[in-house]
Amino acid sequence: MSEPVEALYPFLGDGATDPEPVLADVRQSTLKKRDDVVALRRATWERHADDLVRAARIVARAAARGGKVLTFGNGGSATDARDLAADLADPPLAGQRGIPALDLTRQISTVTAVANDVGFERVFVRQVIAFGNAGDVAIGFSTSGESGNVVAALETAKERGLATIGFAGDEGGRMAEPGFLDVCVVAPSAYVPRIQEAHATAYHAMVEMAQAALAEEGA
Repeated sequence: MSEPVEALYPFLGDGATDPEPVLADVRQSTLKKRDDVVALRRATWERHADDLVRAARIVARAAARGGKVLTFGNGGSATDARDLAADLADPPLAGQRGIPALDLTRQISTVTAVANDVGFERVFVRQVIAFGNAGDVAIGFSTSGESGNVVAALETAKERGLATIGFAGDEGGRMAEPGFLDVCVVAPSAYVPRIQEAHATAYHAMVEMAQAALAEEGA
Protein backbone atom coordinates (compact mmCIF):
# COMPACT_ATOMS: atom_id res chain seq x y z
CA MET A 1 0.00 0.00 0.00
CA SER A 2 1.32 3.50 -0.87
CA GLU A 3 2.44 5.74 1.97
CA PRO A 4 -0.24 8.44 1.34
CA VAL A 5 -3.02 5.85 1.41
CA GLU A 6 -1.63 4.17 4.51
CA ALA A 7 -1.33 7.58 6.20
CA LEU A 8 -5.00 8.31 5.53
CA TYR A 9 -6.28 4.81 6.24
CA PRO A 10 -3.81 3.19 8.65
CA PHE A 11 -6.22 0.40 9.50
CA LEU A 12 -5.88 -0.89 5.91
CA GLY A 13 -2.07 -1.09 5.90
CA ASP A 14 0.16 -4.15 6.30
CA GLY A 15 0.98 -3.12 9.82
CA ALA A 16 -2.58 -2.17 10.63
CA THR A 17 -3.80 -2.25 14.16
CA ASP A 18 -7.19 -3.60 15.13
CA PRO A 19 -9.78 -1.87 12.86
CA GLU A 20 -12.62 -2.47 15.31
CA PRO A 21 -12.31 0.91 17.13
CA VAL A 22 -12.56 2.71 13.77
CA LEU A 23 -15.52 0.61 12.72
CA ALA A 24 -17.17 1.25 16.07
CA ASP A 25 -16.79 5.00 15.57
CA VAL A 26 -18.34 4.74 12.12
CA ARG A 27 -21.27 2.73 13.48
CA GLN A 28 -21.83 5.22 16.28
CA SER A 29 -21.71 8.16 13.88
CA THR A 30 -24.13 6.49 11.49
CA LEU A 31 -26.61 5.67 14.26
CA LYS A 32 -26.38 9.23 15.59
CA LYS A 33 -27.16 10.63 12.15
CA ARG A 34 -30.10 8.25 11.82
CA ASP A 35 -31.49 9.36 15.18
CA ASP A 36 -31.03 13.04 14.32
CA VAL A 37 -32.75 12.64 10.94
CA VAL A 38 -35.72 10.77 12.40
CA ALA A 39 -36.09 13.20 15.30
CA LEU A 40 -36.14 16.29 13.06
CA ARG A 41 -38.56 14.78 10.59
CA ARG A 42 -40.87 13.81 13.44
CA ALA A 43 -40.60 17.27 15.02
CA THR A 44 -41.37 18.96 11.70
CA TRP A 45 -44.39 16.75 11.13
CA GLU A 46 -45.72 17.19 14.67
CA ARG A 47 -45.39 20.96 14.40
CA HIS A 48 -46.76 21.33 10.87
CA ALA A 49 -49.09 18.42 10.09
CA ASP A 50 -52.09 20.75 9.78
CA ASP A 51 -50.06 23.22 7.72
CA LEU A 52 -49.06 20.48 5.28
CA VAL A 53 -52.70 19.45 4.92
CA ARG A 54 -53.58 23.08 4.14
CA ALA A 55 -50.71 23.33 1.66
CA ALA A 56 -51.85 20.15 -0.07
CA ARG A 57 -55.39 21.51 -0.38
CA ILE A 58 -54.05 24.77 -1.82
CA VAL A 59 -52.09 22.86 -4.47
CA ALA A 60 -55.03 20.56 -5.25
CA ARG A 61 -57.46 23.47 -5.52
CA ALA A 62 -55.15 25.32 -7.89
CA ALA A 63 -54.73 22.21 -10.06
CA ALA A 64 -58.47 21.55 -10.15
CA ARG A 65 -59.03 25.10 -11.41
CA GLY A 66 -56.38 24.91 -14.10
CA GLY A 67 -53.59 26.61 -12.17
CA LYS A 68 -49.94 25.70 -11.87
CA VAL A 69 -47.19 25.60 -9.27
CA LEU A 70 -43.95 27.61 -9.40
CA THR A 71 -41.03 26.34 -7.30
CA PHE A 72 -37.69 27.95 -6.49
CA GLY A 73 -34.72 27.97 -4.10
CA ASN A 74 -30.93 28.22 -3.99
CA GLY A 75 -28.25 25.53 -3.75
CA GLY A 76 -29.57 22.38 -2.14
CA SER A 77 -32.96 24.08 -1.92
CA ALA A 78 -32.87 24.44 -5.71
CA THR A 79 -32.60 20.66 -5.86
CA ASP A 80 -35.65 20.36 -3.62
CA ALA A 81 -37.54 22.81 -5.82
CA ARG A 82 -36.65 20.76 -8.90
CA ASP A 83 -37.67 17.48 -7.26
CA LEU A 84 -40.99 18.90 -6.09
CA ALA A 85 -41.84 20.26 -9.54
CA ALA A 86 -40.96 16.92 -11.12
CA ASP A 87 -43.10 14.94 -8.66
CA LEU A 88 -46.05 17.25 -9.27
CA ALA A 89 -45.81 17.25 -13.06
CA ASP A 90 -44.89 13.58 -13.44
CA PRO A 91 -46.32 11.67 -10.45
CA PRO A 92 -44.41 8.51 -9.53
CA LEU A 93 -47.52 6.37 -9.03
CA ALA A 94 -49.78 5.07 -11.78
CA GLY A 95 -53.18 6.70 -11.94
CA GLN A 96 -52.14 9.95 -10.32
CA ARG A 97 -52.83 13.22 -12.07
CA GLY A 98 -50.00 15.40 -13.28
CA ILE A 99 -50.13 18.90 -11.79
CA PRO A 100 -48.61 21.62 -13.99
CA ALA A 101 -45.42 22.78 -12.27
CA LEU A 102 -42.50 24.94 -13.31
CA ASP A 103 -39.15 24.88 -11.51
CA LEU A 104 -37.74 28.41 -11.86
CA THR A 105 -34.21 27.26 -11.07
CA ARG A 106 -34.06 25.30 -14.34
CA GLN A 107 -34.36 28.41 -16.49
CA ILE A 108 -30.57 28.88 -16.75
CA SER A 109 -30.63 31.47 -19.53
CA THR A 110 -33.18 33.55 -17.63
CA VAL A 111 -31.44 33.16 -14.27
CA THR A 112 -28.05 34.19 -15.62
CA ALA A 113 -29.43 37.03 -17.72
CA VAL A 114 -31.38 38.57 -14.85
CA ALA A 115 -28.51 38.01 -12.41
CA ASN A 116 -26.09 39.74 -14.77
CA ASP A 117 -28.32 42.57 -15.96
CA VAL A 118 -30.49 43.31 -12.94
CA GLY A 119 -29.21 41.45 -9.89
CA PHE A 120 -29.38 37.98 -8.40
CA GLU A 121 -32.09 39.00 -5.95
CA ARG A 122 -34.50 39.40 -8.89
CA VAL A 123 -33.90 36.06 -10.67
CA PHE A 124 -37.10 34.51 -9.35
CA VAL A 125 -39.14 37.73 -9.15
CA ARG A 126 -38.88 38.29 -12.91
CA GLN A 127 -40.06 34.73 -13.57
CA VAL A 128 -42.97 35.00 -11.14
CA ILE A 129 -44.06 38.11 -13.03
CA ALA A 130 -43.67 36.35 -16.39
CA PHE A 131 -45.22 32.99 -15.55
CA GLY A 132 -47.39 33.48 -12.47
CA ASN A 133 -51.11 34.23 -12.55
CA ALA A 134 -53.71 34.74 -9.86
CA GLY A 135 -54.81 31.29 -8.72
CA ASP A 136 -51.39 29.72 -9.19
CA VAL A 137 -49.16 28.63 -6.30
CA ALA A 138 -45.62 29.82 -5.51
CA ILE A 139 -43.50 27.50 -3.34
CA GLY A 140 -40.15 28.79 -2.08
CA PHE A 141 -37.40 26.93 -0.24
CA SER A 142 -34.87 28.61 2.07
CA THR A 143 -33.11 26.84 4.93
CA SER A 144 -32.71 30.18 6.73
CA GLY A 145 -36.06 31.63 5.73
CA GLU A 146 -34.15 34.75 4.74
CA SER A 147 -32.85 34.12 1.19
CA GLY A 148 -33.32 37.47 -0.52
CA ASN A 149 -34.35 36.21 -3.93
CA VAL A 150 -36.77 33.66 -2.47
CA VAL A 151 -38.38 36.16 -0.10
CA ALA A 152 -38.68 38.75 -2.88
CA ALA A 153 -40.31 36.23 -5.22
CA LEU A 154 -42.82 35.18 -2.55
CA GLU A 155 -43.66 38.84 -1.89
CA THR A 156 -44.24 39.41 -5.60
CA ALA A 157 -46.32 36.25 -5.87
CA LYS A 158 -48.53 37.36 -3.01
CA GLU A 159 -49.01 40.79 -4.60
CA ARG A 160 -50.06 39.15 -7.86
CA GLY A 161 -52.68 36.89 -6.28
CA LEU A 162 -50.76 33.62 -6.12
CA ALA A 163 -51.05 31.39 -3.07
CA THR A 164 -47.73 31.24 -1.23
CA ILE A 165 -46.10 28.28 0.52
CA GLY A 166 -42.66 28.26 2.11
CA PHE A 167 -40.27 25.64 3.45
CA ALA A 168 -37.77 27.14 5.90
CA GLY A 169 -35.43 26.07 8.69
CA ASP A 170 -34.08 27.18 12.04
CA GLU A 171 -36.58 29.76 13.38
CA GLY A 172 -38.11 30.42 9.98
CA GLY A 173 -36.78 33.94 9.38
CA ARG A 174 -38.83 36.35 7.30
CA MET A 175 -40.78 33.52 5.73
CA ALA A 176 -42.27 32.49 9.08
CA GLU A 177 -43.43 35.95 10.09
CA PRO A 178 -47.18 35.95 10.79
CA GLY A 179 -49.24 36.72 7.71
CA PHE A 180 -46.34 36.73 5.26
CA LEU A 181 -47.19 33.38 3.63
CA ASP A 182 -50.34 31.33 3.37
CA VAL A 183 -48.39 28.35 4.75
CA CYS A 184 -44.85 28.10 6.12
CA VAL A 185 -43.30 24.79 7.18
CA VAL A 186 -40.23 25.22 9.40
CA ALA A 187 -37.79 22.41 10.14
CA PRO A 188 -36.53 23.39 13.62
CA SER A 189 -32.79 22.94 13.13
CA ALA A 190 -29.79 25.12 12.28
CA TYR A 191 -27.99 22.32 10.42
CA VAL A 192 -28.64 22.69 6.71
CA PRO A 193 -28.37 19.01 5.62
CA ARG A 194 -30.87 17.93 8.26
CA ILE A 195 -33.23 20.79 7.32
CA GLN A 196 -33.23 19.75 3.69
CA GLU A 197 -33.87 16.11 4.59
CA ALA A 198 -36.86 17.19 6.69
CA HIS A 199 -38.09 19.38 3.83
CA ALA A 200 -37.95 16.42 1.46
CA THR A 201 -40.13 14.34 3.76
CA ALA A 202 -42.56 17.22 4.26
CA TYR A 203 -43.10 18.16 0.63
CA HIS A 204 -43.41 14.53 -0.46
CA ALA A 205 -46.17 14.14 2.12
CA MET A 206 -47.77 17.31 0.77
CA VAL A 207 -47.70 15.92 -2.78
CA GLU A 208 -49.34 12.66 -1.69
CA MET A 209 -52.07 14.54 0.17
CA ALA A 210 -52.63 16.84 -2.81
CA GLN A 211 -53.12 13.78 -5.03
CA ALA A 212 -55.57 12.32 -2.50
CA ALA A 213 -57.51 15.59 -2.43
CA LEU A 214 -57.75 15.63 -6.23
CA ALA A 215 -58.95 12.02 -6.27
CA GLU A 216 -61.62 12.76 -3.66
CA GLU A 217 -62.94 15.67 -5.69
CA GLY A 218 -62.84 13.62 -8.89
CA ALA A 219 -60.83 16.41 -10.48
